[in-house]
Amino acid sequence: MERARIARQPAHLLLASEFGSATLHEKGSGEYDPSFIITKLGAKVNRVVAAGLLERLEQRETSNGATLFQGQLRDPTGLHYFSVGDYNSEMMRELSHQWVERLEDGEPLLVMMTAKTRWYQTDEGAVYTSLRPEEACVVSREVYANWLLDACESTMQRMNAYTASMEVEPTVDAFARAELPSSLLVARNHYGEVDLEPFKLNLMQALDIAEGRLEAATTPPPMMSLPAEPGTSSEVGTDGAGESDVGDEMGGFLVQVIGHLDQGEGVDFDTVLKNAVARGYVRELAESVLDELLESGQLEEPRFGWFKLAAAE
Repeated sequence: MERARIARQPAHLLLASEFGSATLHEKGSGEYDPSFIITKLGAKVNRVVAAGLLERLEQRETSNGATLFQGQLRDPTGLHYFSVGDYNSEMMRELSHQWVERLEDGEPLLVMMTAKTRWYQTDEGAVYTSLRPEEACVVSREVYANWLLDACESTMQRMNAYTASMEVEPTVDAFARAELPSSLLVARNHYGEVDLEPFKLNLMQALDIAEGRLEAATTPPPMMSLPAEPGTSSEVGTDGAGESDVGDEMGGFLVQVIGHLDQGEGVDFDTVLKNAVARGYVRELAESVLDELLESGQLEEPRFGWFKLAAAE
């Protein structure tokens, strides 16, 4: 018997934060049935359209001698992880070769891709999502801004549907009468009640970028190398320094970084932390010290995720 042709699944516009936080995987019982990832907002996706700054792309050799490219695509809400291997088209492999060279030359690349979703669970139960690009290209900032607006609109529609679903009995019939997708009911049963506040903040960040902050979103964060103070080691935490001492030292460093890089509108969260990590500090501790500087009044946050030195009274 001839196997029925499997229809190609539509591609959904997803911001990285929604896709990356998904842990629910669904696959049909048939051998050729497509697999899906269901997000917290109820998106049921087999393919996605993702876009952002190509932050990393590395070529590796696998144990069987094949070539594998592993990369990260950053949008304003987080990272998409993707891989390109021998299972991809020759076009995608050639693009990956070209992009590795262009990244090594320091060229910022805005990339848009249509990709299949992938899901992996470790023996310990941790769930990871990633993408397998089918098609991709470098795009202009204007195209990227339009993609951000469309992705935000799609996200807002799912958020509105989720809010509406909280007033509906969690049954298949009730969701059908309310014209809510069944995948949203599946998501609610799996994830429980979802806090929408992080998604709202992500939308604010993405819309802010789309409406005029493209420079910040499409330029790799500057890495500043500050000279070590006389008599101090460039290594952190190696000479018996206590956590308080390290925190004080790091606080001074973060203040110096923000003061140096601020061009009038503040310095974004990722740039601050990347400079801290480049100096040798632990990222998690840097985040904690950043919060302490805000609480103490040494820094101010004019808008979410952007930091300035506090104005002198």
